Amino acid sequence: MAELAPTEIVALARVMHELDYYQLMHVQRGVNLRELKRAYYATSRAFHPDCNRQLEGDLGDAVAQIAKRLSEAYTVLRDPRRREAYDHQLDAGCGVRQQLVQARDARGVQPKEAARTPQGRQYWSLAQADLSRGDHAAAARNLQTALTFEPDNAALRTALEAARQAR
Repeated sequence: MAELAPTEIVALARVMHELDYYQLMHVQRGVNLRELKRAYYATSRAFHPDCNRQLEGDLGDAVAQIAKRLSEAYTVLRDPRRREAYDHQLDAGCGVRQQLVQARDARGVQPKEAARTPQGRQYWSLAQADLSRGDHAAAARNLQTALTFEPDNAALRTALEAARQAR
């Protein structure tokens, strides 16, 4: 990507909130991972703060904000689950930006490690496998067992309640 003039940087920073991640990275929707990665590295090099140390004041701040948004876009688009949630968000007209927590919540994904102890993690993993098979009763049993090792764990308790309600 060619070096941008200061006026182009300021203009991009002004309209950045209107661009979706695909537009920001100059790729088409449905782009494969290899092309996405190539586009990200090309654009991130142009806007990386270390490559633009000579820029001062508002111009330096604008470059830093663009670099952050590019990293956010790449993080969402490189993950198939997050990208799917983002595409659904775009189709629904719900904005062009997605925080990573929103991507996880939109797809109904639980945090990978809700448990802290080895035994709690063991039964948490078993419960996640049960849930992926649709066996809510078995998931509830494994979550109840995990809670015997971590009785104060609110995340496990919440997951147990959800499994019980889904039965």
